[in-house]
Parts: sequence; structure tokens; C-alpha cells
Amino acid sequence: MNGELERLERDYRDFDASNLGFPFSTRLINPVLRIERVDTKFSASLGSNIIKSGSEVFLPCLSLSHNWLFDGARIKPLPHDCPEIVASAMSGQTPSDLTFPQVLRLLREGIDGIEVSVAAEVLEKANSRSMHVALPKAVEGLNATLYPYQERGVAWLLDALESIGGAILADEMGLGKTLQIIALLLLKEPSEESPALIVCPTTLIANWHREIHRFAPSIRLQIHRGGERTGYYRDLMRSEVVITTYDTLVNDVAMFRGVDWTYLICDEAQALKNPESKRRIAISTLSRKYAIPVTGTPVENTLLDLWSLADIAVPGIFGTKEDFSATYPDSEEGAIELGESADTIVLKRRVRDVANDLPDRTDIDLPVEMDEKLSRSYCQTRDEVISEYGRAGRLVAVGQLAIHCAHPWLRVQASNEDPWAEEAELSEDSNHALLTPKMELCAQLLKESAQNGKKVLIFATYNRCGELIRRAISESGVRFNYWNSINGATPQPDRQAIVDEFSSASGPAVLVLNPRAAGAGLNITAATVVIHYTPNWNPALEMQASARAHRRGQEDPVTVYRLFYLGTVEETMIERSQWKRELGNSAIPISTRDNNDLDKALSVEP
Repeated sequence: MNGELERLERDYRDFDASNLGFPFSTRLINPVLRIERVDTKFSASLGSNIIKSGSEVFLPCLSLSHNWLFDGARIKPLPHDCPEIVASAMSGQTPSDLTFPQVLRLLREGIDGIEVSVAAEVLEKANSRSMHVALPKAVEGLNATLYPYQERGVAWLLDALESIGGAILADEMGLGKTLQIIALLLLKEPSEESPALIVCPTTLIANWHREIHRFAPSIRLQIHRGGERTGYYRDLMRSEVVITTYDTLVNDVAMFRGVDWTYLICDEAQALKNPESKRRIAISTLSRKYAIPVTGTPVENTLLDLWSLADIAVPGIFGTKEDFSATYPDSEEGAIELGESADTIVLKRRVRDVANDLPDRTDIDLPVEMDEKLSRSYCQTRDEVISEYGRAGRLVAVGQLAIHCAHPWLRVQASNEDPWAEEAELSEDSNHALLTPKMELCAQLLKESAQNGKKVLIFATYNRCGELIRRAISESGVRFNYWNSINGATPQPDRQAIVDEFSSASGPAVLVLNPRAAGAGLNITAATVVIHYTPNWNPALEMQASARAHRRGQEDPVTVYRLFYLGTVEETMIERSQWKRELGNSAIPISTRDNNDLDKALSVEP
């Protein structure tokens, strides 16, 4: 029968009605362009959805050039110009081998008069697909035993690279993203002629070097950084892996462009969220077969963060930056719509979902009421800043109020430049005591921790907070065997040494950290108590910071405290963070609502 059908004309208008041989329906059926996944390829078929036994079934035409299909023993026609319309929309694409960006473009733009539908497996979420893909073989040369979820992560990466062309690895901190990348490099090896390029912040150079030597000693690698680095691109082709920093890449980008890289691995890839930054522009110009941004926070502030990373992983996947912003507005609705496509290329798993062997983590919110003096000065600060800057100064006002909540002795010059400056001047104010209500609560937590011999991490946005907390603790008679801090002023080479000292100290110890400077890349599992002294406007920073202690290697339960003043900007920050967490395990955790949150932060009063 197939042979008889194939002898018929592609256009039913050219049929010989006297010698057709099959019943012909004169009723036009609704045309559908169906996209399916076959192994690692995406293919498109023209046809229609037909009701069979109460269920809808897609029946294809014999080809994209046919404007009819065969249903049982009957020929059914589509509008006669469907093949031409589809051909125009496909723009020369090969129907049996569509790229993933081409699939998304067809879905996004649609085809006039023709429904575009996809099979469920085409847009299957990465988290879901990772549950039923398996490694093709054992990872030879890996000096580690992968946890089951790590095996699935590596298998998904292999699958995504072959089918989609790139991927974003966004597992939560502590799930071993580095080890998964190393295993991938052993399974799908780069070569000296086409090596893998790993780009990371300066703080993680030593970690990548140590982890590769530890887990995959057979991989030949070189570090390209500092005054003795090569100036000739062929010198980068002497090893299978090259490790460099974002700043070095920007300086030497012309040389890096001379190499056809097998892999472009971008660690802490949130550093590339600004599409206009020099490092983002430099990265986008590199020739590579595969690209994998690695980050625990693919979206920090706006949905455009995701476009910036996705376009590195799979160039053109969401169209131009302007098209993306028009299609996916920075709103909850835009994020939900974006997630339907983006969840396919972003693997984002949470510790609590996959690492069942980790000890418990208890999160405790501790609201505090301001005293009368602090409340009055809070309202006065808000009114003065709004009076000076007007509505346009909402961000400045919110920044000043956040500083006031940290401690009334802290001062930062009001500025539209950076209302969230880490540096704050310390000026004692006789109107306010050192032991504010929040400081007193923090001191109580530290006293209890000292009595129980606990090691404590304190996260504070403003660097002088740690000095005030230590002073308050000393005056209360509480003693710790070790006390130190890491912030933006701490030299990069010294940071790991401080962590090592803290971890090896006997008895109670405190490490005060700025979440921007030390909220990522450090493993501090010696701590079992985490205190967020100042909430953060960006919930992603807080989540990364908490993961410093609750991660692989932690053997004891971890308690995370969040201190905040009721009826203040801090409470709005906490609500924002809670709202984001309630979105669940979406690859696109929405970080918008800025205008509403700013308005609310300035309307509430303690």
C-alpha cells in the first residue's frame, strides 16, 4: 500500500480522480507541524491530530512536501499551501535534523495558520531527564566514586551536549559540580589540538588545579595566569585542559581566539550575567564545540541573567537579547513561560532532594522588634532620604535603611552609585547603645555556641559589622578560641588559609564573612552554626552563603539563623527570599518584583 501512496502526487490538486484508488475526503483538516526527538536529533513532520478511540493521535504526511495524509483507508487533505508555508518558516533548515535553537524559534514565532506542537521528550525538564539517562560506560581514570545523582548529572551532560549542543550545570552548592565536570572530561575527552578551557574567578584557580590532579591525574593541564604566561596561542595547545581567570581571558582574548576549544567551562558563571561586560563579550567570541556555564544561581536579579548564560551555552537559543526581553518580560508570568524552555537546558538540583545522606539542616527565622529610639531614627532616616532624592531615590533609601538595621553606628554616604556598599564608616552615636536588640540576640546565639564548643559562620553585608559584634561579645564576657573575617579587602591568597585556620582551631570559633566575597567557592564544613546577621536583597547570595557549611563533607547537623527587624526593609527581604524558595525546584527561580518590594520596604514601619 505504501508504494501505491508514494506514486500519488504530492499535491492532491494534481490527483487523477478517475484512477485514485482510495476514498478522498473533501473536508480540510487542521494542519500541525509536529516536532519530535529521535535519539539525539530533533525532526519535524507535517500532518494533523486525528481523534482515534477517544484519544488524539498525530498522523504525518508522507513528507513536508505533501499536503495530504492517509488515515486508515482514506486520504485526508490539508490546506493546499501548507508545504510552502512550512518551507518558508523553516528557512532552509533540515527537517530531520533541527537544532534546539531552531526548535525553540519555531515554537516562539509560530507558523501562520499551522499549529506547532512538540512531543513531551523535546522539552523534557533536565531534572526529569537526568533521572532516566545512564552513563554509556564506567568513568575510567576517575579517582572517586560518583554518587548516583552525580552519575545521572554526568550522563545528562553527555546527552545535552549531543542533542542540544550545550548545557548549564546549576546544581546547588555542595553537590559536586566540579567533580561532575571532571568526569565529563574523562568520558568525552578533549585533546591537545582542541583542549578544554576552564575559566573561573581567581579564588578558584587553586581548587580546580587541586581537584583535577586529585581525581583525574591522567589529564594534562596548564594554568594560564600571571606574568609568566605565554603570549603565543599555540602554547595553549600543549595540554588537554587550560585553566585561566576571567580577567586574564579579557586581557589575552585575541590569543584565546586562536584555539578551537572542545569545551568552554565557565565556573561561577554568574560573573557573566551582564551581557555588556567585557568578560561576557570576550567569552562569547571564543570558538568552541561545547560550552557549559557552571553556577548555583543562573538567575540572580533579572531574567536577562539567564539569557546571558544560555546564549553562551547554546548560541542563539533564545534569539537576540532584544527579542528575549520582548518575549519574556521580567515578571512572574515571563519567568514561568521562559522556564518551559529553559528547564530543558538547566540542570538544577537541590541538596535536600538528592543528597539524602547529608545531615539535617534547620532554618530558623528570628524576628526582632526595634526599641523606641531605634524605631524613631529608622523612620527619620527614611523620610530624610526620600525627601532628598524623591521617588527616584527609593533604592538609595532602602540601602540606607538596611545599613541602619545592621547597626545605627554605621554610616555610608548616600549615593546613587552603590547604595549597597560593603564599606561603612563607624561612628559611635550616644543616642544608641552598642547592644541593639538584634545585636543582643546575636550575642545570645554566640554565647550558646561558645558554651557548646561550636564553630560559627556570621554573614554580614557591611564589613564593620564583624568588629561591632566582636566588641559586643567581648563586653559580655563570652570567649572564642578563634575569631577572624573574610571580606572584599582580604587578599585572595589568604582566604583559604583563614578557612583552614578556622577549621583546625580547637573549641569554639567564629568566622565573619561578607556574602559577596566569601559566599561562593569556599568549603567551610567545620561550622555547624550559620548566622545571617543582615538579610540580603538578593536571595541567591544568601542561599550560596548557607551552603558553605551544609554540603558534602559535613557530618553534623547544621542550624541556619536569619535575624531581621519586624516592620522594616529587612522583613521585606525575608519575605522576598521565602517567596523565591516557595517556587520550588525551578531552573528559573524568579528574582524580580523589585518595584513592588521597594515600595513595600518604604511603606512599612517598625
